[in-house]
Amino acid sequence: QVQLVESGGGLVQPGGSLRLSCTASGMIFSLYAMSWYRQAPGEQRERVATITSGGATNYANSVKGRFTISRDSAKNTVYLQMNTLKPEDTAVYYCHSYNGYWGQGTQVTVSS
Repeated sequence: QVQLVESGGGLVQPGGSLRLSCTASGMIFSLYAMSWYRQAPGEQRERVATITSGGATNYANSVKGRFTISRDSAKNTVYLQMNTLKPEDTAVYYCHSYNGYWGQGTQVTVSS
């Protein structure tokens, strides 16, 4: 079965950086667009960034210029490099594949 497993979350100070990883199994990873979403407490889940199978990227305005999504099809992995983190980036971050699967989420907390 398809599995998406995220890693890389944690506690970081404002202005710091984190890199999230999501490794897929049970699917032909290279065929599908992949996205990162996030959900803060009491808020709706929102899309953060998307990368197509061809490598085109798209970002939410709130993270544009600070976050970078990339993928490595040899490793079946999509990454989210997050720089200049702000307290409002605190959320559970989820990986999503365009064929409809979600990872379990990884917590990112930005706090001094």
